[in-house]
Amino acid sequence: MKKIKAAIASKNPAKVKAVEAVLEKLEIAYDLAQADVESGVSAQPLSLEETRQGAVNRSKSALTGTLDLAIGLEGGVYDLEGQMYLCNWGALATSEGQLYTAAGAQIPLPDEIAGKLRAGQELGPVMDNYANETGVRHHKGAVGILTAGFVNRDEMFEHIVSLLVGQYVRGIDTVASAPKHL
Repeated sequence: MKKIKAAIASKNPAKVKAVEAVLEKLEIAYDLAQADVESGVSAQPLSLEETRQGAVNRSKSALTGTLDLAIGLEGGVYDLEGQMYLCNWGALATSEGQLYTAAGAQIPLPDEIAGKLRAGQELGPVMDNYANETGVRHHKGAVGILTAGFVNRDEMFEHIVSLLVGQYVRGIDTVASAPKHL
């Protein structure tokens, strides 16, 4: 089997850990590069569409050179019926031009946090202040704080990456003319 050459469009430890965990489940050889690329959307995405677009942009920007695939992960928020929710999206772009997307956990944000986001602040620093911690976005994330650690950011992103890689593997397996990467 061919070794997969992949990139994660981030150097955030929670995102890198999520991608590594899923690639290890494939039980194939892989090289994983970390690419620090821009999302091309607001620093704090404020809709499902903008959050998804950030993940897509990241995956496409990280797909360079001889890579087989690149994964972009983006966190954001959106309003629904007066309640602000946390949302997360992922995208997997391939060297053959395929694009897979998936969304993950969504959880309501306390009004205290939502108000600060609506006023233009970013979730990461708001969560640091809320939790009285530093670097929440690099480990447990907002979801970890809001679920008392039952679901942490890397676990949430691992679920999204599993959805992406599963679509990728299924797409390769069902298209007779597609090159076999796995």
